[in-house]
Amino acid sequence: MSESRVGIIGGSGLYHIDGFTKQKWVSVKTPFGSPSDDFLTGQLGGRQVVFLPRHGRGHRILPTELNHRANIWAMKKLGVAWVISVSAVGSLQAKYRPCDIVLPDQFLDRTKQSVAHSFFGRGIVGHVAFADPICEELRQILLKEAQRLKARVHDGGTYVNMEGPAFSTRAESITNHKLGYDVVGMTNLGEAKCAREAEIAYATMAMITDYDCWKVDEAHVTVEMVIANLTKNAAMAKSIVTAAIPKIPTEPSWPCHSALKDAIMTDKKLWPAKTKKELEPILKRYF
Repeated sequence: MSESRVGIIGGSGLYHIDGFTKQKWVSVKTPFGSPSDDFLTGQLGGRQVVFLPRHGRGHRILPTELNHRANIWAMKKLGVAWVISVSAVGSLQAKYRPCDIVLPDQFLDRTKQSVAHSFFGRGIVGHVAFADPICEELRQILLKEAQRLKARVHDGGTYVNMEGPAFSTRAESITNHKLGYDVVGMTNLGEAKCAREAEIAYATMAMITDYDCWKVDEAHVTVEMVIANLTKNAAMAKSIVTAAIPKIPTEPSWPCHSALKDAIMTDKKLWPAKTKKELEPILKRYF
């Protein structure tokens, strides 16, 4: 493959972007099971891109059913070195209004899915650094392009990853609000963890659709509300992604791209052959 690709993970409608040419759906088999859907490859902004509808075309997969390992393994197999995630989230603070965009720089894990959020195990032990879970270089590109396009964008924040599929109880929402967290969603932490282990730079565009349910003077979140505000925000999301992609370097040389350099504790001589084969797209530079 002549150049590293840029990945986009988002809603099914996001790939209808002006200038997204040479589109081809590609099926990828992984040792971790099936990804959310086939991958749409093509060109955008002069770059090779790979798009994945996070919940499958037609929105068929629950947040807890997302196979993050399969999704990210397949992205790596397809030569992706950067992933831009576009996600619906609820606002936990009054300053983040519906149709605003937050570019988080932190996560808080409120899931029970940690085993499914790592490629390691089965005889190979790895512990990646995750103090800064978002790729700051990629986040800054998204920030600058969003500001240039006059989006209502906020720099930084903590994304609380709850499990779902139900939305928050009011007690949960009020607690997250009082603790000073910024947005709440159900999907991005697992993507970010797997992307870091796969040495893929990852950043989130969190699209505010509602105030969750902590703000008692506002209607609590509903599916209808989420869809309506996502639709309103879709054009801006597409514009930012289209503008950001040409600004991404062609060579993967950021710190995230060598995240495994000092992370693997198991002696190479002890790596089980089956696990080594399964993780070849991720570990081959360390063979």
